[in-house]
Amino acid sequence: MAAPMELFCWSGGWGLPSVDLDSLAVLKYNADYDLSARQGADTLAFMSLLEEKLLPVLIHTFWVDAKNYVEVTRKWYAEAMPFPLNFFLPGRMQRQYMERLQLLCGEHRPEDEEELEKELYQEARECLTLLSQRLGSQKFFFGDAPASLDAFVFSYLALLQQAKLPSGKLQAHLRGLHNLCAYCTHILSLYFPWEGAEAPPPRQTPANPETEEEPYRRRNQILTVLAGLAAMAGYALLSGIVSIQRAPSARAPGTQALGMAEEDEEE
Repeated sequence: MAAPMELFCWSGGWGLPSVDLDSLAVLKYNADYDLSARQGADTLAFMSLLEEKLLPVLIHTFWVDAKNYVEVTRKWYAEAMPFPLNFFLPGRMQRQYMERLQLLCGEHRPEDEEELEKELYQEARECLTLLSQRLGSQKFFFGDAPASLDAFVFSYLALLQQAKLPSGKLQAHLRGLHNLCAYCTHILSLYFPWEGAEAPPPRQTPANPETEEEPYRRRNQILTVLAGLAAMAGYALLSGIVSIQRAPSARAPGTQALGMAEEDEEE
């Protein structure tokens, strides 16, 4: 019998069940079997609009903006990753997102970085305003029941609403659209009741703090640190950063003279 499969996912953060857009969209996904053909077409149109107008600015906000990246994004991923991955994986992810942003922007964008940023944020604000007008006073985009469009929109807006960004240009515009903020809060409280809070519900701790898993956890931490140190030392030796040379054995002064004196005494 095959061993059971384990799926490792990013943990939640900023009061959300996940910090990944695709994961947020899938966690509470609802089929569109009740939608009409026109509503299905609207779903595809709005999804395409979000990917074209809002996704580039989300990438820029979390991965390109230097202040947000250092104080929020890199900090969160560095704390979520084990040692030594937290030293280099956030930087690699940033480079991948920057490449994706270049693909999303295309070749017909202005070459000046400030002009490009200004244009992207303007289009993103217009996109949010359009979403706000489309939602109106409804609970969900197509009435009282959620559809795949709601899951898609929530995955984009929730990160922007919940993260505590030091540089939040688009976040300020979103918080001015009260129906969209109430919409995200409603979905959080309805489908993720405890994740909507700042902290998860307290765990019931056993009476005896020394659980059976504690020795194994401490052992794994020590082994992880030793493996990381061994890997860094091996890399330093192989790359030539550190080299070991054997020094010639040096005699203490007077050793040879002492030996000659002993030979004279024997004679």
